[in-house]
Amino acid sequence: MNIKITGTGSYIPDIVEKNENFQNHEFLNSDGSTINHSNTIIIEKFKAITGIRERRYAKPHLNSSDMAFFAAERAIVDSKINPEELDYIIVAHNYGDVRHDSHQSDTVPSMASRVKHLLGIKNPKCVGYDILFGCPGWVEAVIQASAFIKAGMAKKCLVIGSETLSRILDKHDRDSMIYSDGAGAVVVESTNLEGGILAHETVTYAFDEAHYIYFGETNNQESKSKRRYIKMYGRKIYEFAITNVPAAMKSCLDSSGVDIKNLKKILIHQANEKMDEAIVQRFFKLYNMDMPKGIMPMTITELGNSSVATIPTLFDRILKGELENQSISKGDIIMFASVGAGMNINAIIYQV
Repeated sequence: MNIKITGTGSYIPDIVEKNENFQNHEFLNSDGSTINHSNTIIIEKFKAITGIRERRYAKPHLNSSDMAFFAAERAIVDSKINPEELDYIIVAHNYGDVRHDSHQSDTVPSMASRVKHLLGIKNPKCVGYDILFGCPGWVEAVIQASAFIKAGMAKKCLVIGSETLSRILDKHDRDSMIYSDGAGAVVVESTNLEGGILAHETVTYAFDEAHYIYFGETNNQESKSKRRYIKMYGRKIYEFAITNVPAAMKSCLDSSGVDIKNLKKILIHQANEKMDEAIVQRFFKLYNMDMPKGIMPMTITELGNSSVATIPTLFDRILKGELENQSISKGDIIMFASVGAGMNINAIIYQV
């Protein structure tokens, strides 16, 4: 028995938010002080560091659970399964449904229950639940689905990552330009086909690092609103990631028994282009190798950072031939790797 992804799907929102659309924002430092640069310079520096020139936002009438449903529908069709045969629906997210112009996150019922409802699945033994695990949530949900299948508790699982980060942004924070919306989904099955999940690794650093990404108030000290937004200590995260992620990736690859020379692609969470490149370069340095050209596909330039949705969306687009100069073939060995709030790191070695 092997555990394989038999179908993929994604939903990329229609609204394109370009960097120049932030020209009229009043960006402030975290203490409320004025930033001593024009918005033009702030945006240019942002593009140079993150690689992001535009991102996608969901239309006002759509919620994260709607996008999760769209991606799930496509994955189910791609896998050619009967959705009534699903044993689990696992939805990775961080903020639930945040309706347009709302100040609240709605997680009752769970996102998974909402998706199951939208899919019209009647089978009560199809169990739906959510996972909160920061940006590595989708990867961890795939690991959990694999565990259910290995334990004989499931044969078919639907795993989704969906987020509308555009609705929890502080418009006075430069970091708000990083985040975007989107959804990606896969069907994970027990199968007699060759390949599948060969190894996985997960670690949590929470002694000093737990609050590197957090919920905080606006940078605008004159605001009386107590609404909170996604915040992060960017420098600390960068240093944490380039120090700890390569080691976790190496541990995962070593436990799989796969020679690094046989690793065809690394699908890493689309967090920050410079950081991701530094992580992968350091990973190969652990094997005394240079980073191979083209091994790290990127979508962050056009899609931004949609948290749990970045890896499944990237995987789906490559498999569907929608990413220029990137392809994955049957039998290829790839790695999924992610880092995010918690601080959590995880990786999977997977043979297509």
